[in-house]
Amino acid sequence: MAVTDGMVSLKHLVTMETLSNEEVLGLIERGLAFKYKKAQYQLDRQYFAANLFFEASTRTHKSFEVAEKKLGLDVIDFDAKTSSVNKGETLYDTILTMSALGVDICVVRHWEVDYYKQLVDSRTIQSAIVNGGDGSGQHPSQSLLDLMTIYEEFGTFDNLKIAIAGDITHSRVARSNMQILKRLGAQLYFAGPSQWYSDEFDVYGKHVSIDEIIDSVDVLMLLRVQHERHGKDGSFSKESYHSLHGLTPSRYQLLKDSAIVMHPAPVNRDVEIADQLVEAPRSRIVAQMQNGVYVRMAIIEAVLQGKV
Repeated sequence: MAVTDGMVSLKHLVTMETLSNEEVLGLIERGLAFKYKKAQYQLDRQYFAANLFFEASTRTHKSFEVAEKKLGLDVIDFDAKTSSVNKGETLYDTILTMSALGVDICVVRHWEVDYYKQLVDSRTIQSAIVNGGDGSGQHPSQSLLDLMTIYEEFGTFDNLKIAIAGDITHSRVARSNMQILKRLGAQLYFAGPSQWYSDEFDVYGKHVSIDEIIDSVDVLMLLRVQHERHGKDGSFSKESYHSLHGLTPSRYQLLKDSAIVMHPAPVNRDVEIADQLVEAPRSRIVAQMQNGVYVRMAIIEAVLQGKV
């Protein structure tokens, strides 16, 4: 992986851990160029992309599709429900097929953590792999759009106080962000129920209550409560979570004037954040969704550069 002529070149993008700070900043700058300077990327031939989502998704799936079409790629339709996966075909063989058909980029979301390792290690698969989320592992494109949103606001990461609040243990968004934000110089805090936190994250930041840091953070990054994971036995209370750990109107008023609120969405209104605050002045939730298209354009451009 390298940065050449102001443009990032990647063979694959599967995890934030393998990106250098220079590459991260290069992707952010390129995303901003697509957004504000209407930057263009000239294709040297016809390119094909396939979005293979084995878990439900709206924002990630569709923003990749929009990004691909904005760049002029031909997008191949794929629906896991009607594919040979239902005949027992493995993920590896599905991607092997796509590669054999001439698909240049495969964006994949799959429930298996590290599913991508056998794909990028393959000598036969020629498609570039872009990770759209692997279980509770990594979500690099979400992390990059979050970083772009923060950088767009502050122009730096150094010494920013950033709190990530919610289910830290099971969040691929949290894992991706904590690793790179720490490396870029941010001061990290984690908030939320103690049972949703693990000591392994102590190397990145400090676990606190939301009320301890609400008036001092620059960025409050809320995480979706995974109702499909929690409270199946009826023990989880939306009202209690919102009161103890969520962004209520009273907590919102304690934020610094310069602070911003983020959320990867979909939002559980009146759980992580009060309904009336989703589109409040300090909320950047809509901006995150918009930035997702532009940073994913930068990602696609980078893996296309890697194929040149």
